[in-house]
Amino acid sequence: MSVPASNPESSLPTRRNFLKTSAALAVAGSVATAMTTARSVHAAGSETLKVALIGCGGRGSGAAVDAMAADKNAKITVLADAFGDRVEAARNALKAPLGAQLEVNDDHCFVGIDAYKQVMASDVDVVLLCSPPGFRPAHLRAAIEAGKHVFCEKPVAVDAPGVRHVMESSEMARQKSLNLVSGLCWRYDLGVRDTIKQIQDGMIGDIVAIQENYLAGPLWHRGRKAEWSEMEYQMRNWLYFTWLSGDHNVEQHIHSLDKAMWLMGDKPPKQAFGLGGRQVRTGEQWGNIYDHHAVCYEWENGVKCFAFTRQQPGCFSETEDYVLGTKGRAKILRHEITAGDTTWKYKGAKPSMYRQEHVELFAAIRNGTPINNGGYMCSSTLLAIMGRMATYTGQNISWEMALNSKEDLSPPKLEFGDTPVPTVPMPGSTKFS
Repeated sequence: MSVPASNPESSLPTRRNFLKTSAALAVAGSVATAMTTARSVHAAGSETLKVALIGCGGRGSGAAVDAMAADKNAKITVLADAFGDRVEAARNALKAPLGAQLEVNDDHCFVGIDAYKQVMASDVDVVLLCSPPGFRPAHLRAAIEAGKHVFCEKPVAVDAPGVRHVMESSEMARQKSLNLVSGLCWRYDLGVRDTIKQIQDGMIGDIVAIQENYLAGPLWHRGRKAEWSEMEYQMRNWLYFTWLSGDHNVEQHIHSLDKAMWLMGDKPPKQAFGLGGRQVRTGEQWGNIYDHHAVCYEWENGVKCFAFTRQQPGCFSETEDYVLGTKGRAKILRHEITAGDTTWKYKGAKPSMYRQEHVELFAAIRNGTPINNGGYMCSSTLLAIMGRMATYTGQNISWEMALNSKEDLSPPKLEFGDTPVPTVPMPGSTKFS
């Protein structure tokens, strides 16, 4: 769930201080510190790295497979999830692809909302955080306090207090020389990396505008069973409840918004306005999220990003990043740049970005050269939350408003049983807080 920062005063930085914090965290991954942890030394060479998976759904199981492919001297030794059937399903599904790299005994299968605490008390070296985003701030803090290296799926929070909490945890990881790798996977796509480098090196001149399209169809829904409490129903269908997913503008569209931030040097915009709503998914089974969002972000230098996302069936679909510059234009996912009579196309290696995340994580652990993606994973998460704030309220939202927001989406009690059903936001009536 969303957890407030431990120091309320330090959790409310100015925009300038946030930029300084983000920059410091971003460079931590490329600078080896003199403060090397015993865990990093132990992991050097061919020592076996023990790995825990927290969150045994499809994305979590995929991360486990990619992690094991990235380092043949690693093993999955712990599985944890809120639900026992998910743990068992993952253990069965991972047997074939992982073989001897799956070594999970019954007493290392942890179940329940607090199962992550048992993981942190175990002897694993690395944790894969793949539970719903609403739990991520608490899980990440526990992992860093326990001295674990972390692969942290996106987004890292669903509200501003959660982001501030993760900022603190990221700094703790840096101070402990622990690795923190983000699941914002396009940062690990070699073609996207090179394309953005060409842009930042000036191939299309100064950026004038960015258009982000994540136009997709609907995702899964697991239905409702009579034996499920309201809390269990919401958790099993977490995509559709803002306190768990952040809405799809945060949970899914963050991939596109992260590339916009990357293009802008990870400097946050000054403001955003937008529109959104529920046009197709209007039934109670769709929780309280929207099915479309359109947000305009504006930076201090006048650059605007027009960001569009929807999850509606039977519609035109496209996922692409368009960049317009003073000397040319680019399509990021096509790895294509046009500048005058020159057309540039990436032609290098194209390993799986999902696997590359783990390749670089395990290499950093073994080499003792920590990666810390905390800066951009926090700023991009907040960018997505800022857009949701704009569409939910119908107001113009500044970066400072978003960063300092006190809105805590956590339910009154985090336990199985009755829990409130969140209301659907209404622009013009829903207030910013």
